Amino acid sequence: MEGDSVTLNTDTQIREDDYIMWKFGAEKALIGKMKKKKQIFAIYDDAPDGRFKDRLKLDDQTGSLTITNTRTEHTGVYKLEISGLKLTSEIFNVSVYARLPVPVIISNSSNCSSSNCSLVCSSVLNVRDVTLSWYKGISVLSSISVCDLSISLSLRLEVEYQDKNTYSCVLNNPISNQTTHLDINTLCHTCAVPPVSVSLIVLISAAVVSLMIVVAVVVIFCICRKCRKTVQTCEEDRNNAASCQQKRRKMVRSFMTVL
Repeated sequence: MEGDSVTLNTDTQIREDDYIMWKFGAEKALIGKMKKKKQIFAIYDDAPDGRFKDRLKLDDQTGSLTITNTRTEHTGVYKLEISGLKLTSEIFNVSVYARLPVPVIISNSSNCSSSNCSLVCSSVLNVRDVTLSWYKGISVLSSISVCDLSISLSLRLEVEYQDKNTYSCVLNNPISNQTTHLDINTLCHTCAVPPVSVSLIVLISAAVVSLMIVVAVVVIFCICRKCRKTVQTCEEDRNNAASCQQKRRKMVRSFMTVL
């Protein structure tokens, strides 16, 4: 991991006459050498291109090489050569990985739905050997890995609002990972219904009241007209006085009910 230290061990017994050299990369640039008998202990931390500046240490007893405060540019092939009674060599393949940021989950509000919640998980960092994945429990739902490091990583997911499963977004490389768990209740909301304006409510209320007044006036007019007709009929027919009185009382009750 970036910032860590790594030691490349000789794993062999060093003799007084052994001549040790450490080389780096395809160019086999010399970065360190040692010969105990002649008290030669040298570090070449300015080669190649100064990437090892103040980062190399050579053990004067074992000849092991330590790289401190590593960076991704220290990834590569290191070669150990030991010249003594015979020439021996050893190859070390070192991979240094960037520290991963925590992925971010956001709600994609532009895709609002009455039943599903649209989400996007993204990472601000895209480095070598990194994969971004959505998990449902311990099962992988989808993954993305891009070789072009200029392209940022993002991955979509749609879930139902009432989904009770556990979802998480994971950013990982071969030696580490960062995980963000989805909180559906916080990020997922149903589509908002546009609020009704106060002026529209007042207008609707006024229209309803006006309609009620018109209906009441029409009903009262009809009752009054029928009442007058009943009175006229009763005056013409004196023999049905009791029946007329009953009809008048019924008319009055209807009129009072409307009011």
